[in-house]
Amino acid sequence: MQKPVKILPVMPQIAGVSVRQIAADFGTPTFVYDEALILKRYEDLAKFDVVRYAQKACGNIAILKSLREAGARVDAVSGMEIRRAMCAGYQVNETCVKGVPELVYVADIFDRDALQLCVREHVHVNCGSLDMISQLGEAAPGREITLRINPGFGHGHSQKTNTGGPLSKHGIWWAQLEEAKQLAAKYSLRITGLHMHIGSGTDLAHLSECCVAMKKFALQTGDSVKVISAGGGLPTVYKPQDSYVDLDKYFALWDNTRKELEAAFGHPVTLEIEPGRYLVAESGTLITEIRAVKKQDKNIFYLLDAGFNNLARPVLYGSFHPMAICPAEETELQREFVMQDVTVGGPLCESGDIFTQEEGGYVITRSLPEAKVGDYLLIACTGAYGFVMGSNYNSKTFAAEVLLKDGQCICIRKRQNFEQLIENEIY
Repeated sequence: MQKPVKILPVMPQIAGVSVRQIAADFGTPTFVYDEALILKRYEDLAKFDVVRYAQKACGNIAILKSLREAGARVDAVSGMEIRRAMCAGYQVNETCVKGVPELVYVADIFDRDALQLCVREHVHVNCGSLDMISQLGEAAPGREITLRINPGFGHGHSQKTNTGGPLSKHGIWWAQLEEAKQLAAKYSLRITGLHMHIGSGTDLAHLSECCVAMKKFALQTGDSVKVISAGGGLPTVYKPQDSYVDLDKYFALWDNTRKELEAAFGHPVTLEIEPGRYLVAESGTLITEIRAVKKQDKNIFYLLDAGFNNLARPVLYGSFHPMAICPAEETELQREFVMQDVTVGGPLCESGDIFTQEEGGYVITRSLPEAKVGDYLLIACTGAYGFVMGSNYNSKTFAAEVLLKDGQCICIRKRQNFEQLIENEIY
């Protein structure tokens, strides 16, 4: 297990590369990803037969290519994600490595474009609803499919990230498994895999429940099952008091379930895991510039050139992200930094555009070094659900993305410009 990246209050470099130089070359705000850290997190999961990257966490094609070259498979939750994975070199037409498709479509619905693409390109489908089974069966009978089961319970660091239980829209409700089997049989669809994802921040107690449920549903489905997926949700270390799941114990729980199913079925069962956030969150840093330092009564605000149009997690979940300052002038690194409690916000025309808030919108402060306009503020652990959840609110353009690879800074997405912002508008 790799140790979490330690974030210091003053941080002049990212993975040995100058923050000031990155800002000078690419501007701000810019997302920076450390490829080496992504690959380390991938290696953490080497005991699993298949590591399938949930690209919704960070879908840049360059990152998909890095993970593909390392051996990761990929999933897609939309037709455009299928095409994005294809651009990164992933094979469709149910191309398998060791009997497992390189690319799987995982969703609770087909929009019409996604269904046509899955049928045309023979993309393996993980069905999250009964309607998906019938729609695929009518369009392409005789295929192999996976079922995503909602076991009736869930878990998450926020209610908004809980993906199991009766209040979750995700997966086929466990009591409908027999109906799902009958629908699949009607269209000669062969159920070769089962998938279960109950939410983010999973702990070992919930994993144990998940394993028991998986065994039960696999035995109910029958010996056509060749693959079981543990889903994603591995916790990421954001706060100093956060901790990882013990991966050895995590694997042992699922491996024991797999072995029990192999004994029951009389054939090998492949064990998948489907991480997204775990692989990329810690790799990402959002470099921003402080554009105003304001005093509102006794409160001090650092206002940045990045807002929730760049990073929505704090306003959505009250999520915590480590922060650090990089002085604009190198000579200032030699001075003693005085810490102060500040509120960090963005430029948007919304009171909720605050990076230091708790779930429910409660504004809090963060202890950070004294800073001035022109200094850089770094928001760490933003590799997952950062850029991909961005918007053009207030007509703000999308940030640039940079990959740190072997000590080099590689631009993997240019900053959006005004012409690109309005190119699809008709006036």
